[in-house]
Amino acid sequence: MIDHLGLQCTDAEAAAAFYQRVFAACGLREAMRIDTPHGPVIGLCGPDGQPQLWTSPAEDTGHRPVHLALGAPSREAVDAVFTAAREAGAEILHEPRVWPEYHPGYYGVFLRDPDGNNVEAVHHGGP
Repeated sequence: MIDHLGLQCTDAEAAAAFYQRVFAACGLREAMRIDTPHGPVIGLCGPDGQPQLWTSPAEDTGHRPVHLALGAPSREAVDAVFTAAREAGAEILHEPRVWPEYHPGYYGVFLRDPDGNNVEAVHHGGP
């Protein structure tokens, strides 16, 4: 169900280093890094190599929303989440699309939940 979790950090690099140091015995390591104008977004993985814990620079919004991604069984399911979120009046952050910067076949929709968290439905794979 939970595909990945993103934490906004005052220092994303220091947070990633902390998790790698403290959870090294669990096989936690850096899987990928995306440089942004606000600092790095760092994907951490376990032994399977799939980035599932992300650290990123904190948004300047007065609070730090969590990023929660839930796995979807198909692109159609991602589209259905989008439709249901729109019908529920949720703020849509990014409509469903392919995100090649993450990996080929990454298809997701991003929205805000009632508490302002960034929630995503994601499908990994082809059409």
